Amino acid sequence: MKNSIYEYKVLKRDNTYLDLNSLKGKVLLIVNTATGCGFTPQYVGLEGLYKEYKDKGLEILDFPCDQFGHQAPGSDDEIHTFCTSKYNTSFDQLKKIEVNGTNEEPLYTYLKSKIDSKNKSINLVFNLMNHTKNKNDIKWNFTKFLVDKNGKVVNRFEPTTKPEEIEKFIKELINE
Repeated sequence: MKNSIYEYKVLKRDNTYLDLNSLKGKVLLIVNTATGCGFTPQYVGLEGLYKEYKDKGLEILDFPCDQFGHQAPGSDDEIHTFCTSKYNTSFDQLKKIEVNGTNEEPLYTYLKSKIDSKNKSINLVFNLMNHTKNKNDIKWNFTKFLVDKNGKVVNRFEPTTKPEEIEKFIKELINE
């Protein structure tokens, strides 16, 4: 495992790489998403945050993930078209990934190692549904990680946390 989030490169929809080192000095909100999930309307809140804070240093890294209930079945381009047409998203979606298991995106291995899942109620529910094997595994779509301007993973928010509830944390990090 690498020592810094800035050492990672992730695949974009067009199969080129986004070098996270190019995002130094920005606040990052990293989210695993799905287009057919009960939490999918959170795209409205994510877009609201992006519009409000992108010029102040916020980047949203949207990783579609089909690992939970087959809720992101489309191609990368179909997912992007869905998000832009239904939710008017202006942040880009990256290449579809897995967030748990043997094929998990290495960035997610890193994120999960840096901050524990703390929401006991949602963990209990999703663990009972037997979707995860390890306590820090991603439990479902729309788990969010917040990274400060220095690359430190500072918060993990479970799917039930709406993007609007994260705004105060983003504001604090942008104003540091």
